[in-house]
Amino acid sequence: MNSNGEHDPSGSGKGRRETVEERADRQWQELIQEIRVAQTGVQILLGFLFTVVFAPRFHELSQADRTIYVITVVLGSLATGSLIGPVSFHRIVSGRRIKPAAVTWASRLVFAGIVLLLATLTSALVLILRIAGGPHLVPWLVSGVLAWYLVCWFALPLWARSRHTTKE
Repeated sequence: MNSNGEHDPSGSGKGRRETVEERADRQWQELIQEIRVAQTGVQILLGFLFTVVFAPRFHELSQADRTIYVITVVLGSLATGSLIGPVSFHRIVSGRRIKPAAVTWASRLVFAGIVLLLATLTSALVLILRIAGGPHLVPWLVSGVLAWYLVCWFALPLWARSRHTTKE
């Protein structure tokens, strides 16, 4: 029993009234909702990046800008793979009664996808700002945006987690 007098199958003394399987089902649904948000963004970005190479002015880019472009496309492709991976993972292991492990692996893939999306967006920003703006502003603007991503995606959630997680 937990502090509210409810059955807690995890034995942790806190949490919801759910079995391991129910918890895995809930966590899977939450994960799928998270994936939908990240997947949409990375797929739109990657689709746009795929068309850039066919633009008439692409061949006028410097070798450095072409290299940044290739890196950006590869990072976007890797992010897409990581964010779509949980769907394939679930489909292949479905019915094998290993959903808790599938949730763990899918969560790892999503986290890797988010990190790769961060790298993709940063790389794309470098490329666009190098072409559109003055080279003197690029490091400052990219650093500022990257810092904002890091605050929103990692620092704030980690702060909230440490501040609002009980030690029980």
